Amino acid sequence: MTLRTHDMPGIDAIILPPVRDLGEGFQVRRALPSAHRRMVGPFIFFDQMGPAAFGAGHGLDVRPHPHIGLATVTYLLEGEILHRDSLGVVQAIRPGEVNWMTAGSGIVHSERTSPEIREAGGSLYGLQTWVALPKAHEETAPAFSHHKAHEIPKSEGDGVALTLIVGTSDGLRSPVPSFSDIVYADIVLADGARYRLSAEHHERAVYVVSGAVTVEGQAGGFAAGELVVFKPGAEMVLKASGPARLMLVGGEAFPEPRQIFWNFVSSSGERIEQAKEDWREGRFAEVPGESEFIPLPEEQRPAPVRYP
Repeated sequence: MTLRTHDMPGIDAIILPPVRDLGEGFQVRRALPSAHRRMVGPFIFFDQMGPAAFGAGHGLDVRPHPHIGLATVTYLLEGEILHRDSLGVVQAIRPGEVNWMTAGSGIVHSERTSPEIREAGGSLYGLQTWVALPKAHEETAPAFSHHKAHEIPKSEGDGVALTLIVGTSDGLRSPVPSFSDIVYADIVLADGARYRLSAEHHERAVYVVSGAVTVEGQAGGFAAGELVVFKPGAEMVLKASGPARLMLVGGEAFPEPRQIFWNFVSSSGERIEQAKEDWREGRFAEVPGESEFIPLPEEQRPAPVRYP
């Protein structure tokens, strides 16, 4: 994880996430958490998955694993993932759809390529984020919410197409349930199109999925694979240098720091220790139809997640 130097007003940090190869050419870029910025608003984890192409007989196989204290948000640009969880939900997610899984007090899920797609081979490209839950909701009952592409609000004009995945922005409100002030949007810009970044939310960042953008009136810009974190209150106009695609994330920061170990997030270190013991001893609910699982990784102390 590296931090690009800059002297641009209104920019707090430009993070270049490392690329990890998970095998068979499937690469992941993890922009959050980083040593330079642990969270942006309630977002504590941000992964770009792919793009990847699987040959016949191959695909994604993320075995059952647990979560507490967060909600996972899966949003695909290409391909399909089959979600199964300990609530008994079996749901395919496709491009433009939104999977919001509230872990709360504890949930287990798997993410795989369906047998039909695996047989022929296919592509996979998308984003997965984790949203930390407010302290009052960390132990809420686990739940799952799936929304079709046509249910997600959109706006389009002057070369800007915005899809509001979660939260509020640009006069839109997403139907996806959330527990705190949040924004998560997919912004597609035509060559030369401009998007005005407002100060509607306290903390904001833009991840450049493809293409490049500049800041109108300033020298320099941002390229694909960079997470640009803005200073609170900063307003600016982003201009596309060629076609570009951005993911906007942010919201209100929590007053308490968060700790994170593996797939567990909590404001309490003791709660994470309990979750570790519960997974080790098999106390989490199982995913129906699944016999595999991911073991607890080697012990390490939970790292406090604090704001700069």
